[in-house]
Amino acid sequence: MNKTGPIIIIEDDQDDQDFLADVFQGLQYKNEIIFFSDGEQALDYLTKTTIEPFIIFSDINMPKLNGIELRAKVHENEDLRMKSIPYLFFSTVAEQQHVVDAYSKSVQGFFVKPSDFNKMKDMIKNIVEYWQNCVSPNYIK
Repeated sequence: MNKTGPIIIIEDDQDDQDFLADVFQGLQYKNEIIFFSDGEQALDYLTKTTIEPFIIFSDINMPKLNGIELRAKVHENEDLRMKSIPYLFFSTVAEQQHVVDAYSKSVQGFFVKPSDFNKMKDMIKNIVEYWQNCVSPNYIK
């Protein structure tokens, strides 16, 4: 796990992107924050970049390739799977079927997006610090 790598946020709603950008700016992590508006853009980046991201935050309901489909493609890609990039879902609601589908694809977490800035900031801080302290295999291709 590349703890200094970029944090990937896959979110099709521009207001949510702006909100998350403000939250991360307030937390002042040194990681670059990279936004994608749909799953296809994110998958293209993940499969072509030589940079290993630190963590992926993904919405569920997105155009072209939804979050569950994207997670399946990431998990099926041996190179991406072996990088041990934490993959977390952020959704407006936690529909039980989405939660079941997410965990069946070995997602590392499913969170409901708080609309309150401070609650979101606390949630992101807890998540990022957890993964900063987590040990994972070193993957060398």
